[in-house]
Amino acid sequence: MFKEVFSLLAVFIGLFLFGMIVLRNGFAQIGQERLRVIILKMTDSTWKGLLVGTCITALIQSSSAIMVIVIALVAARLLTFQHSIGIILGANIGTTITTELIAYEFTSFITPFLFMGFILFLIPGRVAYAFGCLTFGLSCIFIAMNGLQELAHPLASISWVHNFFNTTNDHHLLGILIGGTLTAIIHSSTATIAIAMGFIGDHILTLPAGIAIMLGANIGTCMTAYIASIGAGQSAKMVAYANIWLNVFGVMLFIPLIGILSQFVEMLTSNTMMQLAHSSVIFNVACSLLMLPFVPLFTRFILFMHKKAL
Repeated sequence: MFKEVFSLLAVFIGLFLFGMIVLRNGFAQIGQERLRVIILKMTDSTWKGLLVGTCITALIQSSSAIMVIVIALVAARLLTFQHSIGIILGANIGTTITTELIAYEFTSFITPFLFMGFILFLIPGRVAYAFGCLTFGLSCIFIAMNGLQELAHPLASISWVHNFFNTTNDHHLLGILIGGTLTAIIHSSTATIAIAMGFIGDHILTLPAGIAIMLGANIGTCMTAYIASIGAGQSAKMVAYANIWLNVFGVMLFIPLIGILSQFVEMLTSNTMMQLAHSSVIFNVACSLLMLPFVPLFTRFILFMHKKAL
């Protein structure tokens, strides 16, 4: 049973990531160069950078992709380091759209979406292909979400896994470590949060433990940007360091507030998966808006902390 359960877990995680890739590929039809032009034209202030980062990330569903583009622009000296901070803050908000979407129950739409996506793939043209990716990718994500939720109970029936979940429920720092490590490995904070949603939905994980995993996922997702900054010059590395520090500061701020946040989202909805999705939105929006007035000070902090090391 052990091998079968973990094999299915790997399959559903893989299917979820595949669905995300297909979904992003559909949105990517607008072209990376067009994104670069939009970013350059509309980021002459931190506030504009936040709005642009939020909107573009919400469209292409990948904060990591936005970070890679921003690092390239900063490395080419087309975008200043300080203005890139606003885009990072916006990207953190925009990526929460996916977690809100997958928290809804769309089981009845899976088969029609799969069929529609397949038909659209057969129709020539960029628009048909983009919508085909959208419907087919969403179907794969919803199938994976259902699978993860169904798999939560048999997985928790394994004694050491059950004990592990109980420990995570009692120790939030362990949840943060799990979220960060898993996201760094699979390069998708959304997938990590989706796994936590499945376990919460089957009452294996408590909501506070799920929030802790979500907080860790926000730190783990910084790994992609850091890897992209290697060899890209000092300014590009500053962007990666800024991304890490922003998320670390946010997580440190919210660790004492996990219980309060849990109680608040429980008042908003009785749907356990939606509760975690709302927690992710609240965390990222609050951290971004709180940091926005202090961007100049934060910029000097990053330069002070890392310039000598570069």
